[in-house]
This record gives sequence, structure tokens and C-alpha cells, in this order.
Amino acid sequence: MKIREIKPADDAQMAKILRTSLEQLHLNLPGTAYFDPFVDRLSEWYQQTPAAKYFVAVADTDRVVGGCGVGPIAPEQGIAELQKLYVDPDYRHHGTASQLLPVCFDYAKAHYQALYLETFAAMKPANQLYQKVGFKPLSQPLSQSEHSACDTWYMKSL
Repeated sequence: MKIREIKPADDAQMAKILRTSLEQLHLNLPGTAYFDPFVDRLSEWYQQTPAAKYFVAVADTDRVVGGCGVGPIAPEQGIAELQKLYVDPDYRHHGTASQLLPVCFDYAKAHYQALYLETFAAMKPANQLYQKVGFKPLSQPLSQSEHSACDTWYMKSL
């Protein structure tokens, strides 16, 4: 497995992984990443956004099998958001997310003091992973949150 920055050629595959993941949990709802306007152009959004980066996991077959990003949510407070961690169903539970996260953490440390994330309680394996790598639960979302449907929030000091 290789981790690298997203390229425009990866956009369609990452959009498919993201949408499929949310559809499988019946979370393809308004107020989720499913309807983010830039889902089909992740590489463009992350390239144009200061202090933001999206990384993809590439299998030995050169196929993108997952991704995760870091972007500003409250930069004036030194807080970034861990964004759009999604893995192809065939590559879940094989350490793909565990390989993506340290790369995101290293990038975030260079620009921010803390990482925020929002997710769903229904994504149990993801929640377990977030807590395992040091994210602490929050009782409410940051006021800058765009995903109103999410019901679980975390913060991690870097």
C-alpha cells in the first residue's frame, strides 16, 4: 500500500468510495459529505485551499482504495478538520485507514495545533479507530461545522 497526495485522475474513484460507503449505512443524507459540492473534484478543492491536503491509499494494483484529508475549520484557533476518511469496502479492516491517519497527522502538525472530526455513531469501527489514535469525544460540534447530520464529534491535540 502506498500513500500519496490525491491527483485529478483519482477524483472519480474517491467520489465513488465516499458515496458507496455512506449508501451502505443509509447515510446518503443532506447535511453529509455525500452532498458536498466538491466531492467529484477533491483534488481541485484541496489544491486551492490553503493549509489543506488530501491523501489517497493506492493498492499494489495502482488502484485508489481509500483517502483522508486535512482542511481548515477554525484556523484562527489553530484547528483543522480531519476530512473524508473513506476506504473501499474490499480494503476495510486491513489497516488502510491506519496507514492514512499518520500521514494526515504529520501534515496537520505542520499547520495546526488540533484536529477536529465529525462522524456518525453508526460508523462503529471508525469511532473505535478514532479513539484508539487519541481523539477525545466532544458533546457538540464546532459552530463552524458544515455537516449538520453528523451525530458524533471528536478533537485531538497535535
